[in-house]
Formats: sequence, C-alpha cells, structure tokens
Amino acid sequence: MKGIVLAGTRSGVGKTVATLATIRALQDAGHAVQPAKAGPDFIDPSHHAVVADAPSRTLDLWLEGSDGLRRNYHRGTGDVCVVEGVMGLYDGDCSSTAMVAEALDLPVVLVVDAKAGMESVAATALGFREYATAIDREIDVAGVIAQRAHGGRHADGIRDALPDDLAYLGRVPPTADLEIPDRHLGLHMGAESPLDDETLAAASENLHVDQLFEVARAPPKPELERDQSADAGDGRVAVADDAAFCFRYPATIERLRAAADVVTFAPTAGDDLPECDGVYLPGGYPELHVDALADSPALDTIGERAADGLPVFGECGGLMALCRSLTTADGERGEMAGVLPADVEMHDRYQALDHVELRATRGTLTSASGETLRGHEFHYSSANVDRDARFAFEVERGDGIVDGQDGLTEYQTLGTYAHVHAESGAFDRFLDAVR
Repeated sequence: MKGIVLAGTRSGVGKTVATLATIRALQDAGHAVQPAKAGPDFIDPSHHAVVADAPSRTLDLWLEGSDGLRRNYHRGTGDVCVVEGVMGLYDGDCSSTAMVAEALDLPVVLVVDAKAGMESVAATALGFREYATAIDREIDVAGVIAQRAHGGRHADGIRDALPDDLAYLGRVPPTADLEIPDRHLGLHMGAESPLDDETLAAASENLHVDQLFEVARAPPKPELERDQSADAGDGRVAVADDAAFCFRYPATIERLRAAADVVTFAPTAGDDLPECDGVYLPGGYPELHVDALADSPALDTIGERAADGLPVFGECGGLMALCRSLTTADGERGEMAGVLPADVEMHDRYQALDHVELRATRGTLTSASGETLRGHEFHYSSANVDRDARFAFEVERGDGIVDGQDGLTEYQTLGTYAHVHAESGAFDRFLDAVR
C-alpha cells in the first residue's frame, strides 16, 4: 500500500481539513483510501473515519517502536494511505511527524498556510526541506498543499514560485464551513461535528489528485510480525463504547478480538454490564456525561464484580469512571463506580500532556513487575487519592496520577492516566488475566 504524509508547518495550520480533502479527492478518483494519524491522537482519526468509512491507523514511534509502526501501517487496507501529521513537521522529541515519515520512508506533503503569502509559501516549503539536510535526517518533502489559498493569481503565484522539484499539489480554499469546532482535548469528535459533505467535495476538487497518488510510495514491510496466534473465544471482554468512552485505538480492538469474544456496551445509554470475563474502559469524555454515568447500572455492576475479582482495566476516562466521584469544572458532581480509592476533579487547564514511560513496581493487569510500558497522557482532571492507595507504576517520564506514580490498583482492577497501544504488549497481559 502506497502512502503519503501530510505535515504542517505548525499546529493549527489546517492539517486535518487538508487531510480530509485529500482522502475525499483520492476516493472520488476511484482509490481505496486507508487513513492514518501520526501521534497518539484519538480525535482527528474520528474525522478520518467519517470521510474514509474506515478506521484510522495510529502511527507513533514511542508507543509502537519502528517495527510496530510498520506492522500497524501494513495492517491497513486500500491502495493508498493518507497519514495526517502531528503539530509541525519537526516538532516532538518522541514521535514527530518527521520521525514517522522517516521510519516508514514515506514522502511528505507540506501543508502551508497561504492566507497572506505567495512566494513566501515557496520559501517556507524550501526551508522545511533543507532543514532535514541540516539535521542529517532523510525527510523527503516532495510537494506542497496551499491551505486557505484563493484560486487564480494567488494559486498561480504559489505554483510558479516553487522550485521544479517541489510539486504544487493544489489548494484548500478559505471556506468557513471547513472549520471544525473545538473544546478541551481538541476538536469535536467526527460523529459530532462532521464537515459538510458537499463543501468538502468542492474543496477536494482543487487538489491535484493524480499527482498526489503518483507522489505516494510503499514503505518497507516490518522484519517481524507480532504473534497473534491465541485462539479467539478464550474469554469474553466487555468494552465500553459510547460518547463517554470513545478513545480507542483500532489495533487495540483488533488485538482483543484476536484472542477473545468482544462485546460492547454503552453506559451513558443505560446499558448494564454484559456477562464477561474482563472489562476495558477506554478514555473519552466522562466529564460531559456525569449525570448519565452516575445513574448507569453498568458502573454499579462493575463496582460489584470488581470486588469479586473481575479484571477491569480503565484508561484516563476509564480511570475517572472507576473512582468514587467525578466533579466537573462547573462543580457538578456524580458518583462513579467506586472501585478505586480516589475522587476526580476537572480543571480549566490541562494537567498533563506528554509521552510517558511507566515502570511496574508490582505485577499488574498490563505488565509484570519490573517491566516498562510506554504510553501517552493528556487530561484536564486530577485525582485526590486516599493516603493508603496502592499504585502499580513509578513514572519515569510524564506526570502520572500523583507523586510520580500511576496505575491505581484495587482487587483485579487497574486505572491509569496513560493510554497504551496494543504493540506495547499491555493488552496481551490483560487477555491472560481474562483467560
């Protein structure tokens, strides 16, 4: 499967809209498109999935390693993969867009804000390409998409200013309907605020789709394939799946389904916990659904079954739901599952944002004692933890829950602020507990 990476000159330049327009343009030209996202984000991929009608692959060197990155890429389907970058091309010390492009040997298409420039767009693109040489990195900046560019003289001026070996691959016009609303943690989810289909289709017509496909190339395949030979049906995992628990990597669900029967439930819709041998509560927006969760029979049942030893794993929003209570930034308070000895409070500013590394101080649901896990944390909440609470991890990079610790644990329940990827092996160990 061929691929291209759409990278920005900075955050907020319009990478997501350019990516969605590129996906739409390639689809309209008859290509089967696999979307992907560089970095650990859950929100941008939800918009990819709406337009491409396919889950978006997560490509993060810190979370997956180089072989895991390639494995995850090649598990995608289609004839061309469109990878949206994270922040600016070179930003990030753990898994920048440039690092992902280099690990996959994919060409980069630079998204440049052309709202108030023509020749300067070319100068910017040329500078980004030459910077790779200056830092001794093999980054192939192959072309440019001009974001917020008008047609006519504006587009012609940008194209004519580019050197011959930097392709002008079209533009995204300045259209108000192409703006996606945002809130804490980022944009609204794709199912909440999809772009208008006709507007996106019109914008995609300004892209040079044949050139985009021609620029794309296939990356090398991974040297080792991760063992996924466990028999399906060895246990049943219940996965929360609704607006409060919507942050899941596709590879995680694939791994769970490869070795267990997976059933979903929606706590905010009044679903009770189905019969199961283990529970996975992903992250999401529990703070937007405090009343529904406080009334949820599923959280009551999780509390009862956790006390009986049912394996329960909660990440970020899942951690919050497993605690005693959740209080919003506006002071709204709701009782949660009450499994973990902590009360959670939301804040107006984020409390942590980083790639993290955790070292297990005891055997737990996701790792053996002494092992390390790499993940990512981004949350606006903090947890007021009981003095005698037990933790499974020491934080070697990142913030964690409190005092350099993460992984609140009680019974066979683990709650952590860190999101981990299936390539970390965490879910293999979780499945061992389920079986």
